[in-house]
Amino acid sequence: IGIRVPSLQSAARAQAWSAAGRALISGYVDSYTLLNFGVYASFMSGNTTSAGLHAGDAKLAAAGHSLLPIPFFVLGIFIGTLLVEANANHQSRRHSFLVAVLLTGGMMAIYFAWPDWLSIMILSAAMGIMNTSIIHVGGQAVNLAFVTGDLNNFSQRLAMGIRRAPVTQAQGAWDNHWWRAAFLAGIWTAFFIGAVFGAVVASRIEMWALLPPVLMLLLFGLLERAAI
Repeated sequence: IGIRVPSLQSAARAQAWSAAGRALISGYVDSYTLLNFGVYASFMSGNTTSAGLHAGDAKLAAAGHSLLPIPFFVLGIFIGTLLVEANANHQSRRHSFLVAVLLTGGMMAIYFAWPDWLSIMILSAAMGIMNTSIIHVGGQAVNLAFVTGDLNNFSQRLAMGIRRAPVTQAQGAWDNHWWRAAFLAGIWTAFFIGAVFGAVVASRIEMWALLPPVLMLLLFGLLERAAI
């Protein structure tokens, strides 16, 4: 046990950094999509609320536009889950390369002036796949492409830490409520920073704005391949 616990801690830390990097990309792409197309690529609650608002105002075209990302985000989760089930040991690497390909398709859509609805479909599917690339870090569930659940879990971890409640699926003494709360806060922070960068870059180089997350994902995939 004395040998295994530090190994689990190191693995959890490495996975936490990987999750934070992907959360940053998710925030970046969500911000880019909102700025350019008026919908979210990963925040389906926001799209649902917007669609309901427009439908209530009898603006059916706008409601349909807000609803468009939802089935493709769901499709992305479906595809990503199949990849996980096919090879659980290599899912992050495969997800990284596939999302990079889709984001490259998003850049092509801008370059060739393809319809906005096609870009929305591509980017929403990409974020659905991204959200399945890492679903747990240690014993803590995590969402990469939408952070409402992470904030909910963060608050619960704080409450349980104050009450000194036992930690489910703890992997060592280090794996306590405070560590998990700090990790979830880091995911939210990474998503926020990504959203800031996405807005800054997209407002200046719209055509190639998706290049930074593509390069990051390729780097992640290569590093994960080297680690196998």
